[in-house]
Amino acid sequence: MGTTGAPQLEEAVASCVALLSTATDRDWDGVKADRLEWSCRHTAEHIASDLIAYAGQLAGRAQHAYVPFDIALDEGTDNSGVLDVIGATGTLLAAAVRTTPREVRAFHPYPFRSANREGFAAMGTAEVLLHTQDIAEALGLTYQPARKLAEFVLTRIFPHVRPGADPWLTLLWATGRGRLPGRAPVTEWRWRNNLVLPTDRLTLEGVHPAAAADLASGGDGGFEWITGGPFQGTREAATFMTKAYRAGLHRPEFGVFALVRSEDGRAIGGMGFHAVPDEEGRTEVGYDLVEGARGQGYATEALRALTDWALARDDVRTVLATVERDNLASQAVVSRVGFKQVGEDIDELTYELPG
Repeated sequence: MGTTGAPQLEEAVASCVALLSTATDRDWDGVKADRLEWSCRHTAEHIASDLIAYAGQLAGRAQHAYVPFDIALDEGTDNSGVLDVIGATGTLLAAAVRTTPREVRAFHPYPFRSANREGFAAMGTAEVLLHTQDIAEALGLTYQPARKLAEFVLTRIFPHVRPGADPWLTLLWATGRGRLPGRAPVTEWRWRNNLVLPTDRLTLEGVHPAAAADLASGGDGGFEWITGGPFQGTREAATFMTKAYRAGLHRPEFGVFALVRSEDGRAIGGMGFHAVPDEEGRTEVGYDLVEGARGQGYATEALRALTDWALARDDVRTVLATVERDNLASQAVVSRVGFKQVGEDIDELTYELPG
């Protein structure tokens, strides 16, 4: 898979500059951008401000808040100058994305307090695409970005949105900018970066829909795996997640997590939930490790972190696990975490961990 998101960001910025450069002789200050309280000029400046802010987060490795700076355009800067700034700040963010290691995360407030380089690239791309559309609508221009750009944004930071036949129209609908047949209008929205849970030796990195689809089709999902990975169970879990996403049933925090070793940034297995909690607050967890990572306590460490996180939520009361009868190692893992056996059949044992 191997994408950082920098090429998509650069293409989005290029599409923005190309379109808006055809209207630099217009009055951007006196025209309100579509659906916004800002003028077209202010909206264009906002695009540049977001791009440089995201670059600052990644470059500065900010962990607790936004790096406290902003940009101000020189007095007398015309509309063409604003586009120059968008181009420059887009290039800076793309450079930050390309040079930031995959495992680095920096502060972003919603919803899980951080984003990786691909998340910031997706947020930057979203800002460019959506606000270019706002300006274009107000100025009577037609904006039609490449399908792959909208799809990139949707699969990275809108994993909770059921994909539609046209990714661009789906993104516009998901952000309150349009309508889709059979779907209620959107009045409030947020994007969602992937959830990451740290442990002493691992990070559990939430897998977004594009990575899940890649894993399901035989790819690496954007992770560097130890020899022998990913294991078949991880690919099967990614297949189920992909189906749930396409059906509009996926909730990213109850999806698949790659288990990434902190010492070398390599993935050693997968873990996640079979589905969202039911009406009684019950959800089932499953996992596997690449053979070379077994017997070192990684599964126990990851399962304890994931179940602690789940049971701290209001919508989860019980976590279940089903283990094959002859899989003694996995039975030991769930027992060490605190699961108790509550059922069995010919092939499997059922365990339960109450909150």
